[in-house]
Amino acid sequence: MIGVDVMTTASMIPVYFLACYLVGAVPFGFLAGRFLGKVDIRGLGSGNIGATNVMRTLGPFPAVLVLLLDALKGWVAVFGAQQLGFADWVVAGAALAAVGGHNWPVFLRFRGGRGMATALGVVIALAPAVAGLLVAVFVAVVALTRYVSLGSIIAAVLLPILFFASGWPAPYNVAAVVLAVWAVWRHRPNIERLLAGTEHRFGQRVDPRHTAGR
Repeated sequence: MIGVDVMTTASMIPVYFLACYLVGAVPFGFLAGRFLGKVDIRGLGSGNIGATNVMRTLGPFPAVLVLLLDALKGWVAVFGAQQLGFADWVVAGAALAAVGGHNWPVFLRFRGGRGMATALGVVIALAPAVAGLLVAVFVAVVALTRYVSLGSIIAAVLLPILFFASGWPAPYNVAAVVLAVWAVWRHRPNIERLLAGTEHRFGQRVDPRHTAGR
């Protein structure tokens, strides 16, 4: 912990929240499409800028890269707040700011991703064991159903349950509930496709010539 007094004053908290939002708003999926695929990924596959749509449209290497970078955004926001000695509610707020930036990025007119990878980075920084359990559940669901969206939704719903069960302080429990609600809300198009039986399955490539269908 750095413990620099000036960084923990009330006047610096909004600045840190803004910085976390801007870090979260960096659209790595969109940038991968531009620089690695020479395409606007928002017009391909599901139209989402997350790693899953990158996998479907650009392939595994860009997808893994986007996954790691998106997770890093959440991890940096939380780890930085912890190292600067901020109170629990500020750490939790920084987590929400980073995921909110990914979901509603100012650089893309507030149309971003689902926030799952960035939220994973948050949980890794806060509770690695919980993150590991959520990843295991996600992998199991995807292996059984081949639906990434279903695995993501189930993992998101489990997040606040595991935090409450582990006895985390109230600010983190509130943040976990907010993250879960955001995740389910952002997956509304996927839920509709799951119910209709038209959701893309893991490993199913999308023809880059086809426009996005959210």
